[in-house]
Amino acid sequence: MKRIFVSIVAMLFISVLFMACADEKGPAELAMKAAEQAVAATKAEAEKLVPDQVAALESALASAKDKLAKGEFKEALSEAQGLVGKAKDVLAAAQAKKDELTQKWTELSQGLPQMVEAIQGKVDDLSKLKKLPKAITAEKLAEAKSGLEAVKADLAKAQESFKSGNIAEAIAVATVVKEKAAKAMESLGITAPEPAKS
Repeated sequence: MKRIFVSIVAMLFISVLFMACADEKGPAELAMKAAEQAVAATKAEAEKLVPDQVAALESALASAKDKLAKGEFKEALSEAQGLVGKAKDVLAAAQAKKDELTQKWTELSQGLPQMVEAIQGKVDDLSKLKKLPKAITAEKLAEAKSGLEAVKADLAKAQESFKSGNIAEAIAVATVVKEKAAKAMESLGITAPEPAKS
């Protein structure tokens, strides 16, 4: 993302140089190309993190291109130059959002493996008994086993989403995983590990 940030800054510098040209059409077309490249690069990095800002950026690009097509070169040039700077701002906002979500993911996910391990251990121990404790019915144990498999599958899905860059989705799935795990632990009389309590 830092490399793209530097590229956008370079595009902004180039577009500013176009202002010195007397011919408005040429600089407007070149500035538009720089704006298109900046928006495309920003979209690739930021769409999953700040989709609303990316959509606004694309809308502004469409407006600038429309002015260029109508021959309103001065306005098109001005808007195109502004777009390069806006793309830089959106990229910075995306990085900030990514840092925020990554922190949330870390806080949320750090206790989940311990919760799964605790449930698995309890289920294994109970399954070995010839007679279950009074507080644990066969139905509860069956539900815990089924819930454990669902928790494992959802946790794997959350981890995969995080690895692929879908951090918001990973957080949403992990939140559900934590709720399911907590419910299973409660039914089995297990105390949640310290990292999972927060």
